[in-house]
Amino acid sequence: MPFSDPNDFRNMDPWRIFRIMSEFVEGFEVMAKIYPAVSIFGSARTKETHPHYIMARSVAKKLGEAGYNIITGGGPGIMEAANRGAQDSGKALSVGLNIDLPFEQKPNPYIDKILSFRYFFCRKVMFSKYSCAILALPGGFGTMDEFFENLTLVQTKKIPPMPIVLMGKEYWHGMLEWLNESMLGEKYICPEDLDLYLLTDDIDEAVDYVKKHAVNPDTVKSEYQPKKMW
Repeated sequence: MPFSDPNDFRNMDPWRIFRIMSEFVEGFEVMAKIYPAVSIFGSARTKETHPHYIMARSVAKKLGEAGYNIITGGGPGIMEAANRGAQDSGKALSVGLNIDLPFEQKPNPYIDKILSFRYFFCRKVMFSKYSCAILALPGGFGTMDEFFENLTLVQTKKIPPMPIVLMGKEYWHGMLEWLNESMLGEKYICPEDLDLYLLTDDIDEAVDYVKKHAVNPDTVKSEYQPKKMW
């Protein structure tokens, strides 16, 4: 029996696959040239004078100086700070993976290369597939989503191990206390799962951790192979 409503999602979905496919194709084509890169996540609402903004800009600058390109969600706040730090380094490519939203998300002015996405899941693949390290600064649901997704991918060995860093000890304290007391307490995770990330407020410690556990930018061109995911 044919669908009577032309806006019925069952009529639209077979055609939507072409837009989804186009986002993957463009993303794969562009992002493969940007490796090695570090993705930095955090709130879009953080003001320029906030210590977290300053932290994000500083750590992105040092990572850029170390040879890593910087990827963010392309918006304001922590994302802007990280893109700005990448440009401050005078060496890193500053990349923004923008998402179409009805609020908040407008590209910041510190991006060298921008890609725009309609679908969150396409965008999320680009972050995970083309990052050799993840940094999460204080943020909301989106930041936690990216942190836990990449933590899960590493934990389940769906992607190779990579350094994951939480910055902002005071901010993340309550969440990490819950992980230790409730999640670990109920044995829903293993003790070693809590070793999959580093918690620090020290910019040099974060950069050194990435340099120690991620690819070496000086040798990556000859060694790089895209991550196999899922």
